[in-house]
Amino acid sequence: MEHTARKTHWEQVYQQKSPLDVSWYQTQPSMSLKLIQATGIEKHQQIIDVGGGASILVDYLLKAGFSHLAVLDISAQSLQHAKTRLGENASDIEWYESDVTTFQPPHPYELWHDRAVFHFLTNAEDRKRYVQVLKQALVPNGHLIIATFAIGGPKKCSGLDIVQYDAESLCAELGDEFELLDVQNETHTTPNNAEQKFTYFRLRVFQKNNND
Repeated sequence: MEHTARKTHWEQVYQQKSPLDVSWYQTQPSMSLKLIQATGIEKHQQIIDVGGGASILVDYLLKAGFSHLAVLDISAQSLQHAKTRLGENASDIEWYESDVTTFQPPHPYELWHDRAVFHFLTNAEDRKRYVQVLKQALVPNGHLIIATFAIGGPKKCSGLDIVQYDAESLCAELGDEFELLDVQNETHTTPNNAEQKFTYFRLRVFQKNNND
């Protein structure tokens, strides 16, 4: 799917549905919070939530005391939902309306979080561009958390094809600059009470020794 078509699709989704009704809505992002805590990232360090849109993860991170947060989403509508929900606190967040494959990070981040964006990139070139942006955005020894539909999970979402991942296939896409630290499975229950199998991957930028 080309960038323009991708943006049009997601704008229409958020024009037609409340954020509370989309299939990926969570009342509490427990797994993401667990894995973010496991990174040991400090409260003053930079975190970007890719595809965060109307997600409530940023609300929880603000309440936990994280002070340098960014949210990236292709949909202006989804970002507006989040800004409205946060009210005055929205001014404490960096907001970026962009396709992740063309995003130009304004500064480095210690943690990149992506719940359910990467698996929508069915085109190999889009995945390659995503990884290039990711590597540009993360600091040395930076942390990466990606959640995708698991093997045996849904084959489509929001009317779009997706790519299912396990640890081997995800690491093949990311390349050998990332070290896989943790894999967690989760069954997400949608607002319509359907079950979706997700796998969460926690990785870190692998730093080779100078002698290597």
